[in-house]
Amino acid sequence: KPSLRCGVSEWNNNNLQLWAEAQQQRLVSSEIRQECKSLRNETHCKLQTVWDEKETSRRLTERVWDVSRWRDLLDGCAQKVDEEMDALTLSKELTEQALAATATPLEVSTECMMLREGRRGYELVTDPVQEQLQKEVELIERVQQTLQQHIDEAFQQLVLQEARHQLTGDLQNKMEALDIDKSCLTLTITSPNISMKTNSTRIPSASTPQEWVQLSNHNVVQAEEAMRVSQQMREDMSLSRAQLQNELEAERRATEFALRKRSHHEEQARDELQWQMEAEIAEMESDIRELDADLQAKTAPLKLAHTRLENRTRRPGMDLCMDEQVQHSLVAEVKQLEATVLALQQKLSKAHSLQNMRLHHGQMLQDLSRKQEALSLEQRSLNTRTRLTSGSNTVGVVAPVVPLMNSCGRGNLQLMAE
Repeated sequence: KPSLRCGVSEWNNNNLQLWAEAQQQRLVSSEIRQECKSLRNETHCKLQTVWDEKETSRRLTERVWDVSRWRDLLDGCAQKVDEEMDALTLSKELTEQALAATATPLEVSTECMMLREGRRGYELVTDPVQEQLQKEVELIERVQQTLQQHIDEAFQQLVLQEARHQLTGDLQNKMEALDIDKSCLTLTITSPNISMKTNSTRIPSASTPQEWVQLSNHNVVQAEEAMRVSQQMREDMSLSRAQLQNELEAERRATEFALRKRSHHEEQARDELQWQMEAEIAEMESDIRELDADLQAKTAPLKLAHTRLENRTRRPGMDLCMDEQVQHSLVAEVKQLEATVLALQQKLSKAHSLQNMRLHHGQMLQDLSRKQEALSLEQRSLNTRTRLTSGSNTVGVVAPVVPLMNSCGRGNLQLMAE
């Protein structure tokens, strides 16, 4: 059976089609070869590659500078926070010392009040000294309460520690990021530790540049606010210590002035009472002695006159006459002497009322003894209060200091930065 044959025209058309397709393939191949040649030329001169690498390095350098700036800012802020924490700890220590120093004044004031309770009788009075001592005790207790409140507030000041913790974390992140970016800057095409990475163009889920700046700025602002609060607290503690110290000193002076004044008044009352008693008794005893002497001096003449009159009654007979000159003279003498003796006896009887005065003198001696005891107690109180001004008790006992700690548990955190 003969094969199917095609015509000449079909043969020509087929050749034309093959030729056209070959021509098209040559054109495409030529374009590809030209592009490859151009690309090889560009790659060979490294212009674009070098440019891209330099641009990337420049941007990376800017990033390193930006991170370094924030690192320095955070580091400076962290150092200020550490200094503020140390200053707050010192202020708390001074306040604790001031609180401890109030123990002696309170003890002295209480002891003075207890001593003055030993007064007896009318000497146990509610005087200005008692009022000042009570005011002093109340003031010291109020001072202790105020100082303790400041200490508690300083001890519970956790804002600084939290701010320091946030700064520490952010600063450590900045330093780690800075190390990575600086390491990237040191890499070159000849570095031995470069290699192809899988999916190196991926974008990790992280913060945006705006969020990155906001976080660091927030940490700095928060730390500055915490330092402002701490500084205000330190100023309040310092002002309170000064004011309370002035109040304590003023009250101490007022109390001691009242105590000295009261002692002076008691001493005056004692001396006046003692002088009056001694002077009056001495004068009365002198008068009694003089009256006794005068009475004894009048007794003998009276006896003589009585004896003469009695003897003359025994005259005999007519000789027992009322001779005016002798008899009247003796009678007048007797009457005069008897009147004088009677007057002296009356005066002596009144003078002997000194016994009542002696009884009163005993009561006055008891009162004088109580005054002396009260004066002695006032003097002991004054001697006790010398402890408030002695050099050994002006500072007080130093209380143990509990420093504020930062997030790493140390008073100062030193972070090494490049």
